[in-house]
Amino acid sequence: MGFKSLKHKKWFKIISNKYVLILLIFVVWMFWFDGNSWLIHHELNQDIDKLKGNQEHFESKIKEDQTQIKNLEDSAGIERFAREEYLMKKDDEDIYIIEYEDSLQKK
Repeated sequence: MGFKSLKHKKWFKIISNKYVLILLIFVVWMFWFDGNSWLIHHELNQDIDKLKGNQEHFESKIKEDQTQIKNLEDSAGIERFAREEYLMKKDDEDIYIIEYEDSLQKK
C-alpha cells in the first residue's frame, strides 16, 4: 500500500484538500493552543458557577444578619441576645445551663 494507492482513496482526497487542512488546523489551534481556547473558557465557566453559588450563600447570610440587626434595635432584643449568646445575667439572677446527653461531645 503505497502513496499512489493511498492517493486514490476518497477520504484521503477530502482530508488533503487545502481548505479542509486549514480548517482542521484552525479548529485544533482554537480548541487547545489559543489564549481564548475552549478549555480556558470551560474552566472560567466552572469558576463563575462556583462563585455564583458563593454569592447566593453570602446573600442569604446577609439577610439573616439584617434580620438579627433589626431585632437588636430595641433594648429587649439586645438583652435577649446577650443572655443567649454570652450567658450574661442580671445581678440578682442565677443561670442554670442544662445539657442533654445527645448534645454532649463524646470522646
